[in-house]
Amino acid sequence: MATTTGHTVKAFDEDLSELRGLVSEMGGRAEAAITDALAALQHRDLDGAARVVEGDRKIDELEAEIERRVVRLIALRAPMADDLRDVLAALKIAAVVERMGDYAKNIAKRVPVLQDARGMEPMSVLPSMGRVVAGMVRDVLDAFVTRDAEAAIAVIERDREVDDFYNSLFRTLLTYMMENSHNITASTHLMFIAKNLERIGDHATNVAEMVYFAATGKTMAERTKGEDPLAGDAQ
Repeated sequence: MATTTGHTVKAFDEDLSELRGLVSEMGGRAEAAITDALAALQHRDLDGAARVVEGDRKIDELEAEIERRVVRLIALRAPMADDLRDVLAALKIAAVVERMGDYAKNIAKRVPVLQDARGMEPMSVLPSMGRVVAGMVRDVLDAFVTRDAEAAIAVIERDREVDDFYNSLFRTLLTYMMENSHNITASTHLMFIAKNLERIGDHATNVAEMVYFAATGKTMAERTKGEDPLAGDAQ
Protein backbone atom coordinates (compact mmCIF):
# COMPACT_ATOMS: atom_id res chain seq x y z
CA MET A 1 0.00 0.00 0.00
CA ALA A 2 2.88 2.35 0.84
CA THR A 3 4.36 1.78 -2.59
CA THR A 4 1.07 2.61 -4.26
CA THR A 5 0.74 5.77 -2.17
CA GLY A 6 4.28 6.79 -2.97
CA HIS A 7 3.68 6.23 -6.66
CA THR A 8 0.48 8.27 -6.51
CA VAL A 9 2.22 11.18 -4.79
CA LYS A 10 5.06 11.10 -7.31
CA ALA A 11 2.63 10.96 -10.23
CA PHE A 12 0.69 13.92 -8.83
CA ASP A 13 3.88 15.93 -8.33
CA GLU A 14 4.87 15.24 -11.94
CA ASP A 15 1.42 16.27 -13.19
CA LEU A 16 1.54 19.47 -11.15
CA SER A 17 5.04 20.25 -12.36
CA GLU A 18 3.90 19.87 -15.97
CA LEU A 19 0.91 22.10 -15.25
CA ARG A 20 3.16 24.79 -13.80
CA GLY A 21 5.37 24.47 -16.86
CA LEU A 22 2.44 25.10 -19.20
CA VAL A 23 1.35 28.15 -17.20
CA SER A 24 4.93 29.42 -17.29
CA GLU A 25 5.09 28.92 -21.06
CA MET A 26 1.81 30.79 -21.43
CA GLY A 27 3.15 33.65 -19.36
CA GLY A 28 6.38 33.75 -21.36
CA ARG A 29 4.42 34.03 -24.59
CA ALA A 30 2.22 36.80 -23.15
CA GLU A 31 5.30 38.69 -21.93
CA ALA A 32 6.91 38.38 -25.38
CA ALA A 33 3.69 39.51 -27.05
CA ILE A 34 3.64 42.70 -24.96
CA THR A 35 7.27 43.48 -25.78
CA ASP A 36 6.91 42.61 -29.46
CA ALA A 37 3.69 44.60 -29.88
CA LEU A 38 5.32 47.73 -28.49
CA ALA A 39 8.46 47.18 -30.59
CA ALA A 40 6.23 46.89 -33.66
CA LEU A 41 4.53 50.14 -32.68
CA GLN A 42 7.82 51.93 -32.11
CA HIS A 43 9.35 50.79 -35.41
CA ARG A 44 6.15 50.84 -37.51
CA ASP A 45 6.69 47.11 -38.11
CA LEU A 46 3.48 45.82 -39.67
CA ASP A 47 4.83 42.29 -40.08
CA GLY A 48 5.89 42.20 -36.44
CA ALA A 49 2.44 43.37 -35.37
CA ALA A 50 0.83 40.67 -37.53
CA ARG A 51 3.02 38.02 -35.86
CA VAL A 52 1.83 39.15 -32.43
CA VAL A 53 -1.81 38.86 -33.54
CA GLU A 54 -1.20 35.41 -35.00
CA GLY A 55 0.80 34.28 -31.97
CA ASP A 56 -2.18 34.87 -29.70
CA ARG A 57 -3.65 31.67 -31.11
CA LYS A 58 -0.97 29.62 -29.31
CA ILE A 59 -1.73 31.34 -26.01
CA ASP A 60 -5.38 30.37 -26.43
CA GLU A 61 -4.39 26.78 -27.20
CA LEU A 62 -2.25 26.59 -24.07
CA GLU A 63 -5.15 27.83 -21.95
CA ALA A 64 -7.38 25.10 -23.37
CA GLU A 65 -4.70 22.47 -22.68
CA ILE A 66 -4.32 23.69 -19.08
CA GLU A 67 -8.08 23.46 -18.58
CA ARG A 68 -8.07 19.86 -19.85
CA ARG A 69 -5.20 18.91 -17.58
CA VAL A 70 -6.76 20.51 -14.51
CA VAL A 71 -10.03 18.61 -15.04
CA ARG A 72 -8.11 15.37 -15.53
CA LEU A 73 -5.91 15.99 -12.49
CA ILE A 74 -8.84 16.70 -10.19
CA ALA A 75 -10.78 13.68 -11.49
CA LEU A 76 -7.87 11.23 -11.18
CA ARG A 77 -5.90 12.55 -8.19
CA ALA A 78 -8.59 14.25 -6.06
CA PRO A 79 -6.10 16.78 -4.63
CA MET A 80 -6.82 18.40 -1.28
CA ALA A 81 -5.67 21.41 0.76
CA ASP A 82 -2.37 22.87 -0.54
CA ASP A 83 -2.39 20.69 -3.66
CA LEU A 84 -5.91 21.73 -4.58
CA ARG A 85 -5.03 25.40 -4.13
CA ASP A 86 -2.11 24.96 -6.53
CA VAL A 87 -4.25 23.25 -9.16
CA LEU A 88 -7.06 25.81 -8.98
CA ALA A 89 -4.52 28.66 -9.01
CA ALA A 90 -3.09 27.28 -12.26
CA LEU A 91 -6.56 27.24 -13.81
CA LYS A 92 -7.39 30.79 -12.72
CA ILE A 93 -3.97 32.16 -13.68
CA ALA A 94 -4.22 30.63 -17.15
CA ALA A 95 -7.50 32.51 -17.72
CA VAL A 96 -5.90 35.79 -16.60
CA VAL A 97 -2.81 35.28 -18.78
CA GLU A 98 -5.08 34.64 -21.75
CA ARG A 99 -6.57 38.09 -21.18
CA MET A 100 -3.07 39.58 -21.05
CA GLY A 101 -2.41 38.04 -24.44
CA ASP A 102 -5.60 39.61 -25.75
CA TYR A 103 -4.47 43.04 -24.58
CA ALA A 104 -1.10 42.58 -26.30
CA LYS A 105 -2.94 41.55 -29.47
CA ASN A 106 -5.12 44.66 -29.22
CA ILE A 107 -1.99 46.82 -29.03
CA ALA A 108 -0.56 45.12 -32.13
CA LYS A 109 -3.81 45.67 -34.04
CA ARG A 110 -3.42 49.44 -33.57
CA VAL A 111 0.02 49.53 -35.22
CA PRO A 112 -1.32 49.91 -38.80
CA VAL A 113 -3.47 52.91 -37.87
CA LEU A 114 -0.58 54.67 -36.13
CA GLN A 115 1.83 54.62 -39.06
CA ASP A 116 1.73 58.42 -39.32
CA ALA A 117 1.89 59.19 -35.59
CA ARG A 118 5.48 60.35 -35.70
CA GLY A 119 7.07 62.88 -33.38
CA MET A 120 4.54 62.38 -30.58
CA GLU A 121 6.31 62.38 -27.23
CA PRO A 122 4.00 59.75 -25.63
CA MET A 123 5.17 57.22 -28.24
CA SER A 124 8.60 57.25 -26.58
CA VAL A 125 7.13 56.69 -23.10
CA LEU A 126 5.01 53.62 -23.93
CA PRO A 127 8.01 51.23 -24.32
CA SER A 128 9.17 52.15 -20.79
CA MET A 129 5.71 51.46 -19.41
CA GLY A 130 5.65 48.22 -21.39
CA ARG A 131 8.97 47.07 -19.91
CA VAL A 132 7.63 47.50 -16.38
CA VAL A 133 4.44 45.61 -17.24
CA ALA A 134 6.26 42.78 -19.06
CA GLY A 135 8.62 42.48 -16.09
CA MET A 136 5.66 42.14 -13.74
CA VAL A 137 4.21 39.36 -15.89
CA ARG A 138 7.55 37.52 -15.98
CA ASP A 139 8.18 37.85 -12.25
CA VAL A 140 4.69 36.87 -11.13
CA LEU A 141 4.78 33.70 -13.24
CA ASP A 142 8.20 32.87 -11.78
CA ALA A 143 6.67 33.38 -8.33
CA PHE A 144 3.90 30.94 -9.22
CA VAL A 145 6.32 28.25 -10.36
CA THR A 146 8.44 28.62 -7.21
CA ARG A 147 5.47 29.27 -4.87
CA ASP A 148 7.23 32.45 -3.68
CA ALA A 149 4.79 34.59 -1.70
CA GLU A 150 7.33 37.37 -1.10
CA ALA A 151 8.03 37.70 -4.84
CA ALA A 152 4.28 37.95 -5.43
CA ILE A 153 4.07 40.84 -2.96
CA ALA A 154 6.94 42.59 -4.75
CA VAL A 155 5.03 42.40 -8.04
CA ILE A 156 1.97 44.00 -6.48
CA GLU A 157 4.05 46.88 -5.14
CA ARG A 158 5.23 47.70 -8.69
CA ASP A 159 1.68 48.24 -9.93
CA ARG A 160 1.79 51.78 -8.56
CA GLU A 161 4.54 52.61 -11.06
CA VAL A 162 2.33 51.39 -13.90
CA ASP A 163 -0.54 53.54 -12.66
CA ASP A 164 1.76 56.56 -12.54
CA PHE A 165 2.83 55.93 -16.14
CA TYR A 166 -0.79 55.64 -17.22
CA ASN A 167 -1.99 58.78 -15.45
CA SER A 168 0.92 60.80 -16.83
CA LEU A 169 0.31 59.55 -20.38
CA PHE A 170 -3.39 60.26 -20.09
CA ARG A 171 -2.77 63.89 -19.14
CA THR A 172 -0.14 64.33 -21.86
CA LEU A 173 -2.36 62.87 -24.57
CA LEU A 174 -5.30 64.97 -23.45
CA THR A 175 -3.10 68.06 -23.86
CA TYR A 176 -2.09 66.93 -27.35
CA MET A 177 -5.73 66.60 -28.35
CA MET A 178 -6.66 70.01 -26.95
CA GLU A 179 -3.73 71.77 -28.65
CA ASN A 180 -4.29 70.34 -32.11
CA SER A 181 -7.41 68.60 -33.41
CA HIS A 182 -5.25 66.70 -35.92
CA ASN A 183 -3.76 64.79 -32.96
CA ILE A 184 -7.10 63.46 -31.73
CA THR A 185 -7.20 60.19 -33.66
CA ALA A 186 -3.60 59.16 -32.92
CA SER A 187 -3.87 60.29 -29.29
CA THR A 188 -7.03 58.27 -28.79
CA HIS A 189 -5.33 55.11 -30.08
CA LEU A 190 -2.31 55.73 -27.87
CA MET A 191 -4.59 56.29 -24.90
CA PHE A 192 -6.19 52.90 -25.47
CA ILE A 193 -2.74 51.29 -25.75
CA ALA A 194 -1.75 52.86 -22.42
CA LYS A 195 -5.00 51.58 -20.93
CA ASN A 196 -4.29 48.07 -22.24
CA LEU A 197 -0.88 48.13 -20.55
CA GLU A 198 -2.43 49.41 -17.33
CA ARG A 199 -4.94 46.55 -17.41
CA ILE A 200 -2.16 44.00 -17.95
CA GLY A 201 -0.50 45.41 -14.84
CA ASP A 202 -3.76 44.98 -12.94
CA HIS A 203 -4.00 41.39 -14.14
CA ALA A 204 -0.42 40.74 -13.02
CA THR A 205 -1.34 41.92 -9.52
CA ASN A 206 -4.41 39.67 -9.58
CA VAL A 207 -2.17 36.72 -10.42
CA ALA A 208 0.17 37.75 -7.59
CA GLU A 209 -2.75 37.60 -5.16
CA MET A 210 -3.57 34.08 -6.41
CA VAL A 211 0.06 33.03 -6.01
CA TYR A 212 0.13 34.41 -2.47
CA PHE A 213 -3.04 32.50 -1.56
CA ALA A 214 -1.80 29.28 -3.15
CA ALA A 215 1.51 29.54 -1.29
CA THR A 216 0.22 30.61 2.13
CA GLY A 217 -3.47 29.73 2.28
CA LYS A 218 -4.12 33.34 3.31
CA THR A 219 -5.94 36.09 1.43
CA MET A 220 -4.07 39.35 0.97
CA ALA A 221 -5.51 42.55 2.36
CA GLU A 222 -7.37 44.58 -0.27
CA ARG A 223 -5.02 46.99 -2.01
CA THR A 224 -5.83 50.57 -2.96
CA LYS A 225 -5.59 51.58 -6.60
CA GLY A 226 -4.30 54.88 -7.89
CA GLU A 227 -6.86 57.31 -9.23
CA ASP A 228 -7.92 56.42 -12.78
CA PRO A 229 -8.80 59.35 -15.08
CA LEU A 230 -11.20 56.96 -16.80
CA ALA A 231 -12.90 55.94 -13.57
CA GLY A 232 -16.00 54.83 -15.43
CA ASP A 233 -14.05 52.52 -17.76
CA ALA A 234 -15.04 48.87 -17.61
CA GLN A 235 -12.58 46.76 -15.65
